[in-house]
Amino acid sequence: MDKPERWTTHSQMSTPGRYLESITALPGDVGSLIHIIQGLLLHADWAAEYGLDATKLSVTARKTLPMAERLYDVLQRDGRPFENERPAERRSLGTCRDFALMLCSMLRCQGIPARIRCGFAAYFGGNWEDHWVCEYWDGRAGLWLLGDAQVDQMLTLRNRIEFDPADIPRSAFLTAGEAWLRCRAMQSDPNLFGHGDVTGLWFVKVNVWRDHYVLNDKETSGWDRWREASQAERSVPQREITLLDDLATHPAQKLIEIAPNWLT
Repeated sequence: MDKPERWTTHSQMSTPGRYLESITALPGDVGSLIHIIQGLLLHADWAAEYGLDATKLSVTARKTLPMAERLYDVLQRDGRPFENERPAERRSLGTCRDFALMLCSMLRCQGIPARIRCGFAAYFGGNWEDHWVCEYWDGRAGLWLLGDAQVDQMLTLRNRIEFDPADIPRSAFLTAGEAWLRCRAMQSDPNLFGHGDVTGLWFVKVNVWRDHYVLNDKETSGWDRWREASQAERSVPQREITLLDDLATHPAQKLIEIAPNWLT
């Protein structure tokens, strides 16, 4: 992969726009930023756990927004400075990717190399669930660490999570490429990986592509529309195996733009 410094540069999605000065002024340590984010965002799928009516969510709840738009939405709901924790009903609603994007953006504003990763988490009470986290560079240790700003007190207690959300064990989160290679080596059952009841090697393939795209500064892509694929299209043809093996092994290689077959 590229040198860590490459990941201090904002993408179109991670740039905070007119909010740059405010974000740069926030505390520089990962733990404090995670706490701040938890006071700004709320995951749409867990709305009921925070006492909200999940049937009345806003249009932004399932859409990954660019950081500048997300921060605008935050302030429209509650105009106080970003470091002020909002009550659940006044937080901006999003998904795990929004939590990862916000942490990535805030770290980049602090000059800390950071990037989003797409893969699978083992700490949501089931198998390996489709998930997005932020990977950031620890300069003193000389290695990449994983941070998950979504893991707040509610999730920690509900799922009996014992790790620090600023340092997720690699055993608890697999990048999509790692999951693919484990399945290919028959070290893991592909049916343990997926999103809800949609599981299997095909879904791992979807995330391999999404992780490849995000490491080329494309945090969203046509692969996000995987729900539109018919049952017949939810397969991994033999002719794709070699390419997917290569993408899984080298996810940050130059972007290979291939649209999902259900969009062509």
